[in-house]
Amino acid sequence: MKTLHLLSHSPFTDQRLTSCLHVIGADDGLLLTGDAVLALQPGSLQRKALELMPAGVQLFALEEDLIARHLQDCLPERVNSVDYPGFVALSLQADKVNSWL
Repeated sequence: MKTLHLLSHSPFTDQRLTSCLHVIGADDGLLLTGDAVLALQPGSLQRKALELMPAGVQLFALEEDLIARHLQDCLPERVNSVDYPGFVALSLQADKVNSWL
């Protein structure tokens, strides 16, 4: 993976997710943490946008945050849930990490 993009802010309060999706590359990954996992709510426009990302874009969500927001059982098929050690592993696999603060 070239770049791992990290998002932690709710997609319903600002435009970070939209901005990220405009610049994400076909060989990049996106890890949703914190309130950013709310983008995975069934039926939301944000979830549809994620589901339409090119197949080469890897999508991840932090398991702890999914559980805290009761979203662990409704993930799209292409989104992989990762724990904190998985988060670290993804960070090490990527050529660079871009945090959308």
